[in-house]
Amino acid sequence: MLDLEIVPERSLGCDAWEFVLGMHFSQSVAIIQSQVGTIRGVQVLYSDQNPLSVDLVINMPQDGIRLIFDPVAQRLRVIEIYNMKLVKLRYSGMCFNSPEISPSIEQVEHCFGATHPGLYDSQRHLFALNFRGLSFYFPVDSKFEDMFLFQPGYAHGLGSLQFPNGGSPVVSRSTIYYGSQHQQASSSSPGGVCGAPLPELPLSCYRHQLHLRRCDVLRSATATQGLRLHMFTEGPGRSLSEGGAGRSVCRVVRFGSSAQRVCAALGAPARTYYKADDKMRIHRPTARRRPPPASDYFFNYFTLGLDILFDARTHQVKKFVLHTNYPGHYNFNMYHRCEFELTVQPDKCDTNSLVESRGAVCITAYSKWEVVSRALRVAERPVVLNRASSTNTTNPFGSTFCYGYQDIIFEVMSNNYIASITLYQPEGSRPRYAVNSIA
Repeated sequence: MLDLEIVPERSLGCDAWEFVLGMHFSQSVAIIQSQVGTIRGVQVLYSDQNPLSVDLVINMPQDGIRLIFDPVAQRLRVIEIYNMKLVKLRYSGMCFNSPEISPSIEQVEHCFGATHPGLYDSQRHLFALNFRGLSFYFPVDSKFEDMFLFQPGYAHGLGSLQFPNGGSPVVSRSTIYYGSQHQQASSSSPGGVCGAPLPELPLSCYRHQLHLRRCDVLRSATATQGLRLHMFTEGPGRSLSEGGAGRSVCRVVRFGSSAQRVCAALGAPARTYYKADDKMRIHRPTARRRPPPASDYFFNYFTLGLDILFDARTHQVKKFVLHTNYPGHYNFNMYHRCEFELTVQPDKCDTNSLVESRGAVCITAYSKWEVVSRALRVAERPVVLNRASSTNTTNPFGSTFCYGYQDIIFEVMSNNYIASITLYQPEGSRPRYAVNSIA
């Protein structure tokens, strides 16, 4: 049984780890993965068809805890403890919920102090005590209903609510959220709660990494030139424990930039990945006479939602991959969502010998492909992409579909959302020498 400390309006955790309001989904998953054997039977709940309108939820049924994430920002918004019998809870070192201690109204008041008037829902027979950043919900027996309806004395403390021995309501559910007010949602909500505001990313979750606010794709009429990345990170000179604040950073990375220049602008990548050699190369007649070619390599920036591909010979940027991190995709949870904005000028088309000009199309991480393809009039058939971790396993999320347009490759999921965008530099347009301009 987990023994956890509640910090209202902030977190739920212990000395080794904690779930902090505002932390990214991937950081919460990393905590759970580090506690294999302690936290078991974890479920991820999401809407396949409406991933932006329904909360993203991590459910831990064996511990009675549910983590509810904002579906757009993918950061932790509400922590819900929906089965109090499966977990021990403390506040400021004082245990108020355990197999030996029942979380009754009197116990909650003793531990947390008096509160403003509670709220009683006569339809659900549910009494709620709300503190700043923390709420407790008590199911009320019908024989005590009049006590809550007609005795408002608990407005200045709960002492006026007199229950017979063993008759005091016990907490059935509690929630930790940001702010002073919390709205209870309908039972159809995946987490059963909504309305809580979303805090900023906590400084404790920065972890000396750059995090992306916005990515502007720099383009000429029909070609990509580079990316302008608006980021934030920890402020210089002061540690987080000393109250250091975050600071904003803006960098431009272009095609042809060297690996050293990219590292100077964005820092060291989280991982470097080398592309696999062509497996059919061994069947070529010249395979035995020629040394194996060097492999192109990626710089993976997971918190930016970005991959950068470098040419093995020149070590210059030749491709960008922007990830949208939608649940149901093969790479989900590897990257943070890249908040990009890509403006594409459609190709001019000849209709009955008349050249038709169309307006620019703005594409973001939240655009649906059916809208984008209609505006760009993409007519070609897609390439079907089916990923698998090995030759003996299949991808449970199904195939994605890749569409090419100008110097862009759109990877589209079956629900019509864009999974990733690849921006590449055509072979004929690459400069012979490095372009090291980084603003």
